[in-house]
Amino acid sequence: MANIKLFEEKKIRSVWNEADGKRYFSVADVIHVLTDTVNPKDYVKKMRKWDPELNSN
Repeated sequence: MANIKLFEEKKIRSVWNEADGKRYFSVADVIHVLTDTVNPKDYVKKMRKWDPELNSN
């Protein structure tokens, strides 16, 4: 079930995985909150170009 978490009044989508007992967060939402970028998806793409390890998956 998807949940919305707030961080400094900004929304971050998350989901709880019962099987492994972990919560997963939307990377785009976290990037948006941390960087205040207008386009978090584009920022993630640029990050992958800057650091090859981020693109290894």
